[in-house]
Amino acid sequence: MSATPVIVPFVDLSWQHEPLQTDIEQAIKSVIERGDFILGHALSEFETAFARACGVEHGIGVASGTDAIALGLQACGIGAGDEILVPANTFIATILGVIQAGATPILVDCDPDTALIDLNLAAKAITAKTKAIIPVHLYGQMVSPGQLLDFASAYNLLIFEDAAQAHLAQREGYTAGSVGIAAAFSFYPSKNLGAFGNGGMLVTRDEAIAKKVRTLRNYGAPSKYYHVELGKNSRLDTIQAAILQVKLPYLSKWNRLRYQAAQEYDRRLQPLQSFGISAIANQSGAGHVYHLYVIQISEACPLNRNEIQNQLAASGIQTGIHYPLPCHLQPACRHLGYQIGDFPSSERLCDRILSLPMYPGLSREPIEFLSDQLSSLARVVSI
Repeated sequence: MSATPVIVPFVDLSWQHEPLQTDIEQAIKSVIERGDFILGHALSEFETAFARACGVEHGIGVASGTDAIALGLQACGIGAGDEILVPANTFIATILGVIQAGATPILVDCDPDTALIDLNLAAKAITAKTKAIIPVHLYGQMVSPGQLLDFASAYNLLIFEDAAQAHLAQREGYTAGSVGIAAAFSFYPSKNLGAFGNGGMLVTRDEAIAKKVRTLRNYGAPSKYYHVELGKNSRLDTIQAAILQVKLPYLSKWNRLRYQAAQEYDRRLQPLQSFGISAIANQSGAGHVYHLYVIQISEACPLNRNEIQNQLAASGIQTGIHYPLPCHLQPACRHLGYQIGDFPSSERLCDRILSLPMYPGLSREPIEFLSDQLSSLARVVSI
């Protein structure tokens, strides 16, 4: 039996890459000709350009977004005995980065409408050991900078942003990466700004933090064969940086196209609210960069999430779930001591959310097709 042909892919990178193919090939060729594959010229150029785009002075390319968190926290003086507030509703890389830095993640439930960390609940989790909060700008929407800054000031905490899904997202006059002491980004291929492999970056306005991360990422060596820290090998490859530098000038346009696609989704899916289907709330307007477009399928819907996902797949529509199991219930996190029921909003979201196709170049027709399919499923079963 043949598989259902894909009519609407979850992600399609060809729309971005085909027009830039010549420029990307030339950028790769330039690196090959220079032969500076590690910590090369193109990396320095991209680090500077991306940091400026975020509104800060320093960028340090590393091997992944996870390493950007771990090394960044270390550079901020976070380590053993320190507690870090982290949302339970996030990708596990946020948790792993904290643990790899030697600190303890203290999980906090999310707002059920936005899926972002609930700062009121975060306040209740603070102890004498709490040193920082990691707000995850999830799905492309920033946690409120104003509320974050007030929170951090009230409790004397560092803000370390996880902006892995929020490249150039904006809210309240701030750009993702410019709110806290430092921020971590990922350049996984499907991100709003994606490499042709793994990659990440730490951005900061603090020169001392930048200097320490540059040392930590390179075996703890500020200069060759002189090791002053117990660092690691975590460097963004020069070729990847060259590719990202070609793509960076187009990022704002691509983000606008994502937002336009999200508006089209909003318009077409609005009638389905009466059937228990609604989008995760956008409280950022056009500053939301929609790395993902996520809907909730509540108990009021005549079909559950898995049934809808399977029916859409049968129609050639790819979807995803971000994420199907909250961090505190992951087997790898059992040692943190959390149980089912500790974070009810996060647990409920994991059972209800569905990520719809989202990428720049997603046109009105596939959104209309998907919306019609969803509408038909909800209405037919309701009859």
